[in-house]
Amino acid sequence: MNNSEYNLDQTDYAILRLMQENARISNADIAREVGMAPSAILERIKKLEQKEVILQYRTKINPAALDQTLLSFIFIRAADGIGCATTGQALAAIPEVQEVHDIAGDDGYLVKVRTADSAGLVTLMRESFAKIPSIISTRTTIVLETVKEEQQLVIPDSN
Repeated sequence: MNNSEYNLDQTDYAILRLMQENARISNADIAREVGMAPSAILERIKKLEQKEVILQYRTKINPAALDQTLLSFIFIRAADGIGCATTGQALAAIPEVQEVHDIAGDDGYLVKVRTADSAGLVTLMRESFAKIPSIISTRTTIVLETVKEEQQLVIPDSN
C-alpha cells in the first residue's frame, strides 16, 4: 500500500506524531492538542488501527536493565534462493534476534541481535544459527557505542 491508499490527512499526521512521541497519551490530551473532541480522536485512532497505519503499541526497555548490553549486526549468506523466506523465518524465530532484513548484495540477510556479552553471542551463533542448514557464512559487526537508535518515523509536518 502506498501513502495515497491510506488516505491520511493533517489531523491523522498530528495524532500519529503525538502518539509516536508518547503511546500512553490520553485521547483527551490528543484532543486538546489538535482541537477536536475526545470521541472524534478515539474514532480516528480506531480507523488508523483498522487501516494498519498503527500496527501496535510498545514499551521501550533499557537493554542494560536486562543484561543485554552487547549489540551486534550479523550479515548472513544463505543457500536459499531469491524470494525464498525459509532462512529469514528461521532467523526471526530466534528470541535474541531483534530484526531480520532480506538485503541486496552478496549477503542475503542482515540481522540485529542483543546478547549479554561476547560469550552469549558465541552461544547464539553455535546453538541457534548453526542449526539453520541453509546458512553458508556469517560476518559479525559488534557495536562499540550507540549514538542513536530509534524506531520513530518522520511524520510529515501539518503545513
